[in-house]
Parts: sequence; C-alpha cells; structure tokens
Amino acid sequence: MIIDQWLECRPRDFKHDDRQSQVSEAKLRATGTRLAWDACNAYNSCMQYTIRNIPDYLDSVLRGSAREQGKSLNEVAIEALARGAGLGDRRERRRELGDIAGSWVDDPAFDSALAAQDTVDEEMWR
Repeated sequence: MIIDQWLECRPRDFKHDDRQSQVSEAKLRATGTRLAWDACNAYNSCMQYTIRNIPDYLDSVLRGSAREQGKSLNEVAIEALARGAGLGDRRERRRELGDIAGSWVDDPAFDSALAAQDTVDEEMWR
C-alpha cells in the first residue's frame, strides 16, 4: 500500500516521540485508507475509458452523429458502445413503484401538522 511505502521511505527525523509517532501513523493510515476507498468508489461509479486508434471513418461518423443530434461526442460514443454490446436502448433498471402507488391514506393528524408548518408568525417577520 502507498501509505506503507511512505512510512518506510519517510525521513528518519519524522519521529519525534514514539507515542506521538504511533498516533500519527495511525491517523495517517486511517486517513489514507479513507482516501483510497473514496477514490476507488469515485473511479468505479463513473468509469473512465481511453480508447486509442479510432479509425478516421468511425471518428467522422460519431462526430457527425453528435452534431446532428445535438449531443456530445461522449454521449454518442456511449450509445454506440451500448448498441454494439447488444444493449440497444436499454435503460438503467429502476424500482417498480406499483406496490405503493395509490396507497395514500388520509390522516387528519398529518394534515393538521403539515398545515401548522405553513403558518407564518407575523411577529417574527417584523
């Protein structure tokens, strides 16, 4: 891990006191682990690709399509990749809400609590 490498390569005068050094190393490890975790999640949540050697004809078609549709080259390329992978126009799966749709039950206590939040205290606004 990078933190272990840094701890091995750091200047020897980094340690002032063994107890302080141990606390500092523990904080550094905790912070570094958290940063690594966040970086990994960010990287995986919006994956980045670098594609090299795009043939001229494909570049022309993608750019022309983006221009015609008023979309970014990135959007058009992602759509083309999805079609090429056999996904077509498949969208991200979303939760079906049919089990809760139309299930609202009138509750006078809730309605009065909500109405109380809508009142304006005139004294407070002077």
